[in-house]
Amino acid sequence: MAAVAAGVLLTLLAGCGASEDAGGSAGGDQTPHGYVEGAEETAEAQWRLILADAQGGRIHSLDPATGKNVPVAQAAGLTAMRTDGRHAYLTIGNAVRVVDTGVWTVDHGDHVHYYRAPARTVGDLGGTAAPEVAGDLAVTTLSAAGAARVLDRKVLDDGKIQELARVEAPVAVPYAGNLLVASNGAGHVAVHDRKGRRISQLPEPCPEPRGQAITRRGAVLGCSDGALLVTGEQGKFAAEKIPYPGGVPAAERARDFRHRPGSNMLAATAGDKGAWVLDVGAKKWKRVGDSVPALAVNVVGEDSPVLLLGRDGALRSYDPATGKEQARTELLKDADGARRPGPVIEVDTARAYVNDPAGNAVHEIDYNDDLRLARSFELPFPPAHMVETGW
Repeated sequence: MAAVAAGVLLTLLAGCGASEDAGGSAGGDQTPHGYVEGAEETAEAQWRLILADAQGGRIHSLDPATGKNVPVAQAAGLTAMRTDGRHAYLTIGNAVRVVDTGVWTVDHGDHVHYYRAPARTVGDLGGTAAPEVAGDLAVTTLSAAGAARVLDRKVLDDGKIQELARVEAPVAVPYAGNLLVASNGAGHVAVHDRKGRRISQLPEPCPEPRGQAITRRGAVLGCSDGALLVTGEQGKFAAEKIPYPGGVPAAERARDFRHRPGSNMLAATAGDKGAWVLDVGAKKWKRVGDSVPALAVNVVGEDSPVLLLGRDGALRSYDPATGKEQARTELLKDADGARRPGPVIEVDTARAYVNDPAGNAVHEIDYNDDLRLARSFELPFPPAHMVETGW
């Protein structure tokens, strides 16, 4: 699931670099460094939990710092929700409603800008049901039903939807100025430009591609025989397979990667038997909690806990290196009821959040303090869907 690039206008990157002189402006322009029209720059990351009531169609934004919860959109008949870090993509029937959640981060490597602006509904994109979402500075891809649609990020940030290309493939991931496109079957992985034109093909295949993530060490594609790590710089790409440790049944392979934005650790449920943890830096898989039927997982980062929510409603943490259980807390009373989708775990640099549809609440967890329940935010509706934005 999960992508690690923060969304922002490409033109801002050029403007930011140009204003790095001693006077804080370029060519006599007194526009402040990092200025974004209509947005407020802040000193800290502006995390927001975007919550959706599947039945009533209410979409709310919860600020964990203040506990304030405000309505931001409507999406009756919602069945799925994803994010690229700034925008929420709401599946309603055979269409996707795009909501700008109004919070985002611009990471220039040596410094970071944080922004907030009013949330707004951008519009609807027809013919795309429940897509996987990945985004970077220039584009966002929506992959579903064997096709990937490429949206112009600059135009999207300006409040409009413009499709740059459509690629016939189950997975297309923006990376290093291009698109990584994985085909079905043998899973040949090709490099395309941002308009969908094929440039080259990588020598290492990715059979039956499913799931993707972008990390600081490269892009990761989930394959039936492990994961494919793709690295690229200045138009040159390399690929390396990270195989599973031994044979893995199809039902237990990793299919939806979760992680904290900026982390090189990935987690995914292993069917109904615990979770997989992939250390991208060490190029190594680890199985944790294999006796626990997993409902949701996430991982904080290197040398930090792996979080697993079991179908029994208990939240557990594991050491990512040894797989040993470190802590456990009874969290949800009805974790595996008839409600679908089930709860998810979102993590940021300080806390983890678990939505509780049966309890009309979101629970905030201090994962560095034995999974202490820090706060519970009560809501006027069941939060069936949740994503965290602002990264």
